[in-house]
Amino acid sequence: MKPPRFDYHDPETVPEVVGLLKTLPNARMLAGGQSLMPMLNMRLALPDHLVDLNRVEGLAYIRETGGALEIGAMTRQRDIEFSQLVLERCPVMHEAILQVGHRQTRNRGTLGGSLCQLDPSAELVAVAAALEATIAVAGPKGTREIPFSGFPKTYMTPAIGPDELLTRVRFPLWPRPHGWAFVEFARRHGDFAVVSAAALLEEDRGKIKRASVTLGGVAAAPVRMKEVEKALVGQTASDALFRDACEACRKIEAMQDVHAPASYRQHLAAVLSRRALERAHARIGAAKMSS
Repeated sequence: MKPPRFDYHDPETVPEVVGLLKTLPNARMLAGGQSLMPMLNMRLALPDHLVDLNRVEGLAYIRETGGALEIGAMTRQRDIEFSQLVLERCPVMHEAILQVGHRQTRNRGTLGGSLCQLDPSAELVAVAAALEATIAVAGPKGTREIPFSGFPKTYMTPAIGPDELLTRVRFPLWPRPHGWAFVEFARRHGDFAVVSAAALLEEDRGKIKRASVTLGGVAAAPVRMKEVEKALVGQTASDALFRDACEACRKIEAMQDVHAPASYRQHLAAVLSRRALERAHARIGAAKMSS
């Protein structure tokens, strides 16, 4: 199929983009195009104007600053995958990015595009929730920041205006050493995950000091399992502790679709969160042994 007719715009600066979005009716932004182009071809998206972000200056970078990893919205997923800084300072993101589609899609897909598409099964969306990322957007009134917990508005709809542009994402970094893991279940490698789980652990004197457990694919947005995290903090890590704590995942209000019923997603949530925690804890031990 062919896309519908639209007017094409090719801005080079963020102010140009904001100006176009403010004045053009029914405009869509093109980043990597891995989601938008199929939607155009299948006539699921019918914009009158297409604003191409690929020549906009200053939107592609990866840097560490102030205890956080800052990544520009137009940074390709491939660049995140091969970034030594990401591998060393944010390994859970590196593990997650390897499960995003295939090499061909990661060559073009962008961080900002993934977050704005906000598919509940998307790996980078789950990582943003797990790390409590902050989203920066630019609009006619200037720049504002949105905590990721308030970024999903409804299903696949971010809390940004039609005249706003996502410019960068700030991911707070966990101290060394810490444990991490990102696991998912998909029907085939490269498919969207039916359920995914991201886990982060920090220990102090043999006790769990801090925990982050996030589920993707179970609801309209990633779910931070605060109940599980609370059950872990202050405890000595063990397989039994992880198994018992993760049973709470069977109680979540999971969605159901043609891929899986809610009960199966609840089961996967409990199993994958436990596996992620076990792997994260094992990595803390490995880090201590190598230091």
